[in-house]
Amino acid sequence: VQLQASGGGLVQAGGSLRLSCVASERIVRTNTMGWYRQGPGKERELVAQISSAGNTAYSDSVKGRFTISRDNAGTTWYLQMNSLKREDTAVYYCKLRFITDGLDMWGQGTQVTVSS
Repeated sequence: VQLQASGGGLVQAGGSLRLSCVASERIVRTNTMGWYRQGPGKERELVAQISSAGNTAYSDSVKGRFTISRDNAGTTWYLQMNSLKREDTAVYYCKLRFITDGLDMWGQGTQVTVSS
């Protein structure tokens, strides 16, 4: 399985972006998809995740502004980012974890830059 992340770009503070993470094949195994980000000089952090059962969780820094979702086909996950702030500037990555064996698959990063 390969993951392709896209949707990053340059946006003004207060604006919105939607990131997508597309899998090369339909995912049927129990999994958790997470969106991570790594800002300049910072460690990579988890910002949102969704389980194959549809349960979601968010970091406090994005709660109420970001929404993680997925399509019904099991191939695409989204991160809707609203009310963006300069501190949201980072490279964003998607990571798919297969629960049964703990295997992690990472997508390549997509840059999000928020200007003031």
